[in-house]
Amino acid sequence: MENNNSSAADVEPKQASEAPPSKQVDPGKTALDSSGVEVSKWSIRKKIWDHLEENDLVNFPRPCHNRIPNFVDAAVAADKAAELDVFKSARTVKINPDKPQEHARFLTLEADKTLLVPTPRLRTGLFNKITPPEDAKGDFEEMFHGFGLCSSLGVKEHSKRISLKDKVTIDLVIVGSVAVSKEGYRIGKGEGFADLEFAMMATMEAVGPDTIVVTTVHDSQVVEIPEALVEDHDLTVDYIVTPTQVIATGCKRPKPQGVIWANLDYEKLYRIPVLRKLRDLEREAGKDVRLRGQEADDDEFEERMDQERRERGYRGRGGRGGGGGRSVPLQARGWPFWWPPSLWG
Repeated sequence: MENNNSSAADVEPKQASEAPPSKQVDPGKTALDSSGVEVSKWSIRKKIWDHLEENDLVNFPRPCHNRIPNFVDAAVAADKAAELDVFKSARTVKINPDKPQEHARFLTLEADKTLLVPTPRLRTGLFNKITPPEDAKGDFEEMFHGFGLCSSLGVKEHSKRISLKDKVTIDLVIVGSVAVSKEGYRIGKGEGFADLEFAMMATMEAVGPDTIVVTTVHDSQVVEIPEALVEDHDLTVDYIVTPTQVIATGCKRPKPQGVIWANLDYEKLYRIPVLRKLRDLEREAGKDVRLRGQEADDDEFEERMDQERRERGYRGRGGRGGGGGRSVPLQARGWPFWWPPSLWG
């Protein structure tokens, strides 16, 4: 394999072997990079995905488009992350459930730390505490994979759900990324879940402005990201760990300190029950929880949104704080149309 550490910024990629799903994508906010080229979060993502695929720098699942890429030597990067003092001193670590961070989850459990993993797409809660079986014996690595603690089924069978009212202090957050800059600016796959998770954790006071965030990526995923593309809801990172280097970003840009309700569309709220519950708690605390386009916090707005949602072909019934029926928009398999393009972090 040639030059596994080549950067997507240095190579003009050819067409990927399998193109991403054909969608009309609004690139959203744009900015000029240092070369005077107009870029957007979407164009940066696509360039990274194409580069990784064209240069065979990713493992299963493939193609890596529309995913957090499972980059080559992801386990090596995780080993380097585990050598950081911030990892060694952390007692509770929250790690995303994506494949390239699997080894980081293994190392967290092996070090006898508390591991929190977000529930997939936040469907049933914010995160789960992984609890290895008490009767597990033998080699830890064999136990980890044998019991499937890294899989969605393993999380379901060997974890405890953390409620919004549980008091949790998270010492370290490890996230995946599609692209990240040496200044600590991060771009995810475009659905905004990592940003939203951190904002929700901040609302719960599980994280604070000084909570350390680490991302593990391939060297070629470290690229220029103009600061003009970064918005208040975007999660920034303190350390970038690749298979070959550790970058302390020294990022001074504040991390999200709570959910910015005015940025959220009602459809996003409806699709995430735990988000509705958090909004209820915020409302009870006297916070302004009006959504994007909502002039007053009243039932009339939400009833109107429910009606519009049903007219667009949804099933199920959702209410404040309730789980309701299952909502299945046809668009759910595609880009998050309820999340404005400018917020696709």
